[in-house]
Amino acid sequence: MIKVSLGVIALNEEDNIGLLLNSIAAQDYDHSLIEIILVDSGSVDSTKSKMSEFKERRKDFSVKVLDNPRKIQASGWNVAICAASGDVFIRADAHSVLPNDFVRNNVECIESGEYVCGGQTVKIAKEDNFKQRLLLMAENSMFGSGAAKYRRGAEDRYVKTIAQGCYRMEVFEKVGLFNEKLRRSEDNELHYRIRKAGYRIFMSSKIKSEYLSRSSLKGMLKQKYGNGKWVGITTKISPSIFSPYHYVPLAFAIAAFICFGMFIASLFPAVTDWLGLPFLIGCAAYLIVDILLTLISCHKCGTAKAIFLLLIIFPLLHFAYGIGTIAGLLQAPFADLDFDACLRIR
Repeated sequence: MIKVSLGVIALNEEDNIGLLLNSIAAQDYDHSLIEIILVDSGSVDSTKSKMSEFKERRKDFSVKVLDNPRKIQASGWNVAICAASGDVFIRADAHSVLPNDFVRNNVECIESGEYVCGGQTVKIAKEDNFKQRLLLMAENSMFGSGAAKYRRGAEDRYVKTIAQGCYRMEVFEKVGLFNEKLRRSEDNELHYRIRKAGYRIFMSSKIKSEYLSRSSLKGMLKQKYGNGKWVGITTKISPSIFSPYHYVPLAFAIAAFICFGMFIASLFPAVTDWLGLPFLIGCAAYLIVDILLTLISCHKCGTAKAIFLLLIIFPLLHFAYGIGTIAGLLQAPFADLDFDACLRIR
């Protein structure tokens, strides 16, 4: 039987960590074969105490509670991987909830001959109210969250990247650990090196998990900006790390600046009385796409109010991500992103 090391990295997640730990405790894979590695990244709330309580309460698992002094996520994953004694390592994000068969389905996929695997992640709302349902519709829409295959569907296929992946330990031995110079996009960069080493990343239709959506628009915009920024910075290593859809918000942000400049110029017809037309065409094209995809997102449960608000939320998300990417690309030439060869599991 395959022994599993399941890692969780958390920073100030007292409101969410309990849901994840309860879902881990309910796994139908033999608990004696599951090693749980809980890594706290310097939380100032009760996150670490809840980890320690879980360790004391669940004697059916082997549980380790460790610290991540560098606090960034990449170093936290490296702490967990270096402490792992299993045959495979599974990532479980602190905002996630795992179905009872999550570990078992990952193990079965590995037993079938795969070296890296994962499955679909479905965004869910923690609370059932209008605000949470609205933000969830934005997150679940391709227009709002991107076209990554692990978000969109559940069919067996090989992909470029995966969320909450399962890895044979020998993969880390060959390609190294997470690049600790990256504060985000560390999984995309690792998967890029994994593919370069000749491994394939398999997405199984049987593997599913849930992920708690952001609870506020401000938090969602901050997340999009940060994600976009680190896409821009990480592009310095290789643009092939990412799929083209990662750069769509960048194109939107650039087009918005150009259109705005054209609009300002069009206010002075004596100089450029023709520049208003491209502005109007660009705005009209985006508005049509915005309306169509908003209606698709709301076709089952959307109200007129939800439709109106999503028409505003989608451009805000795109602009935040695109501005972040521009900021990252400007910072990239000065960033030291060389992978540290010392970050090896053995």
